Amino acid sequence: MPRLAAIDLGTNTIRMLVAERAGSRTLPVVRRRQIVGLGRRLRETGRIGAAEFASAIEVLRRFRREMDRLGVLRYRACGTACLREAGNRTAFLAEASDEGIDIDVITPAEEASLTWKGIRAAVAGKPGDVAMDIGGGSTEFAVGPREGQSVSLPTGVVVLSTLLPLSDPPKPWELRAVSYFAERRIEDGTQRFGRRRFRRLIGTAGTFTTLAAMERGMRRYDPDRINGATIGGAAVRRWADRLGKMTDAQRLRVPGMEKGRERYVVPGVLLIVAAMERFRVNGVTVSDAGLLEGILAGVGRNGGEGA
Repeated sequence: MPRLAAIDLGTNTIRMLVAERAGSRTLPVVRRRQIVGLGRRLRETGRIGAAEFASAIEVLRRFRREMDRLGVLRYRACGTACLREAGNRTAFLAEASDEGIDIDVITPAEEASLTWKGIRAAVAGKPGDVAMDIGGGSTEFAVGPREGQSVSLPTGVVVLSTLLPLSDPPKPWELRAVSYFAERRIEDGTQRFGRRRFRRLIGTAGTFTTLAAMERGMRRYDPDRINGATIGGAAVRRWADRLGKMTDAQRLRVPGMEKGRERYVVPGVLLIVAAMERFRVNGVTVSDAGLLEGILAGVGRNGGEGA
C-alpha cells in the first residue's frame, strides 16, 4: 500500500499525517504535531519571528527525516494564514524547500474547502451543518465544499491574543471585550449565510478538540473518542467561565489541556460561544479530522509533491 503524507503549517501549530491508502480507505500510520507559534509576532512586526522561524524549520527537518524513514511516496504541505501574510514568507519557503519540504500557500477558500472534506471523512453529514475551523491566524466557516460556500475571517486565537491581550488571570472587562469583538466579527463576517437556521455546528482544530478532551477528562488524547463527540451549549459556556478565571498555569493542569494552548484556549472558546449564538445552535459536534485530512485526501489523486 502506498504511503502518503500531508503537512499543515498553521499560525500556531505544525502537523503531519502519514497514512497508507488501500483502495478508498486511508489508514493512518503516524501523526505528529508541534506548537511553534509561527505567527506569534506577526501582528507586531508583519513577519515570522526569528525564534519561531528556526523552530518551524527544525520541525520540518524532523518531518522530512520521518517521511524518508517511513517510505512516503508523495506528500503535500500547505501553509495558511500566517504564510499568506508574513513579509518574510519567501525566505521561509526557500529554507523549507532546502530541507526537502515544498510548501503550497493556499487561499482561504481552498483552506475552507479542504477542511470541509476532511471533516466529512470523520463526521457524517446532516442537512443544515455549518463547519467552523478555529486557527491561530484565521477562522473559517463552511456550509459545503464549493466556492461561495465558505468565509474566512482574519481572526484566530493568536490574532485575538495579540489584539486584545488577556491578563493572567484575565480581568472580567478583558473577557467582555474579547467576547464582544468575537460576536461582531462573526456576525459581520458570515452575512453571506443570511439568517437561515442551522441544525448543527461542527468544530475542528485545537480549540474544539482540547475542549472535548477537557470535557471528557482525557489524560491521554484519543482521536476516536473525539470524532463525533458532542458538547452541549451550557457545558461550553461553563468552560468559558471556568477557564476565564484561571491562570495559564492552572489551565495547564486541567486534564485534556495541551501544553502551548493554555494561553489561547480562552479566546478560542469565546469564539465558539459567539458562533453558537450567531447560528442559534445549542452546542457543538467535534471533529478531530479537518484540514490535514482534507489535504491528504487529494495527495496522489490531484497531484502532490513526490517524495
